[in-house]
Amino acid sequence: MTIYNFGAGPAVLPRDVLLQAQAELLDFRGHGVSIMEMSHRGPLFEALFEEIESDFRSLMAIPANYQVLFMQGGATAQFAMVPINLLRGKRQADYIVTGEWGQKAVSEASRFCDVHLAANTAVHGFVNVPDELEVDMASAYLHYTSNETIRGIEFKSIPDPQGLPLVCDMSSNILSRPVDISRFGLVYAGAQKNIGPSGLTLVIVRDDLLGEVLPQQSRLFDYRQVASQHSMLNTPPTFSIYMAGLVFKWLIRQGGLVAMQGINERKASKLYGCIDASSLYVCRVHPGARSCMNVAFYLQEESLYPLFFSQAAKEGFLQLKGHKLAGGVRASIYNAMPEAGVDALIAFMSEFERING
Repeated sequence: MTIYNFGAGPAVLPRDVLLQAQAELLDFRGHGVSIMEMSHRGPLFEALFEEIESDFRSLMAIPANYQVLFMQGGATAQFAMVPINLLRGKRQADYIVTGEWGQKAVSEASRFCDVHLAANTAVHGFVNVPDELEVDMASAYLHYTSNETIRGIEFKSIPDPQGLPLVCDMSSNILSRPVDISRFGLVYAGAQKNIGPSGLTLVIVRDDLLGEVLPQQSRLFDYRQVASQHSMLNTPPTFSIYMAGLVFKWLIRQGGLVAMQGINERKASKLYGCIDASSLYVCRVHPGARSCMNVAFYLQEESLYPLFFSQAAKEGFLQLKGHKLAGGVRASIYNAMPEAGVDALIAFMSEFERING
């Protein structure tokens, strides 16, 4: 039986990547030791690190005036590090809230500054992205979450920051499609969805936003300090970085982000099509804001959830239960989820509805 992992994160990794890591685990490139055992300051890892950063820059088409930082603490740590580094003498920041992760970012930022909500879709139940923004030009930056994993809401275009530096939590849809990085001041993403295993966070920050950290902060929280040491200010998560590098190579072999966008949109279209054609399943997210990464939906008959999840698990479909805050079903179909997995899930859902609908 083929197993398909639809978990939201830590999430599925490409099989080819796992096989290569398995083959190299005890002996990396003939050096007789694992990559996990090598010094991050040794010449071998330094050369590997340069290659990994170069591949990431190429995939994302990152301009030369942006730093790429390999950090720890997850995207949640960046909720604090963004205001610590980007307030730059101002007392307020603008936030767009389209889900629970945006709310968490606001909660953390509120410890450092006043937060002005440029938009908040909570009143409508987090089913869409905002049509209009109320940006306050007194703010230091505008922050948004490009893809909300819990309810499956995704921005299909980049919001207009109206002159403010634009900051994006891109954790769950980074590398899923091409993005014009030059429109952002800062992008950050936890690795455990589309980049690699947990333990690594990538930050892309424009040079002019470095250097005005809030006083009395640790050097580890200062983007300029991290950049000056090429992400080696302290020991980085070396194995997670190595695994990310394997994923970057895999993406390049797939044809890059243009190719991945086509695959991801096709997978999502199939799954949403199955839901919309059904009388048992329903997606509450507005069609124009439906995520290509996290497909969240519900059963019209709540009593069927235990049977649905138990039968799905028996058929090899894992981690389909929705987040505790939203309930329902959630199928996360990140880059590494093969199209065959989506096709198999659709076949299961159709048969389940035929029998139980």
